[in-house]
Amino acid sequence: MAKNENARLSAEELSKLSADELKAKLAEQREELMQARFKHATAQLEKTSELKAMRRQVARISTILNQKD
Repeated sequence: MAKNENARLSAEELSKLSADELKAKLAEQREELMQARFKHATAQLEKTSELKAMRRQVARISTILNQKD
């Protein structure tokens, strides 16, 4: 369920987090994206649309992190 919780965070909610929290979320989201890619490659991923959502979430977190720097 952690994937869904991270995917639901809006840009506004993410901007309220500290830089350290954002870095932790970014690392966690990238790990989940990597695992989803492996599942997709082995035809074990049921919802392929999750890949797009995860990529966008990684980009969203990275953008907000760069704005804070």
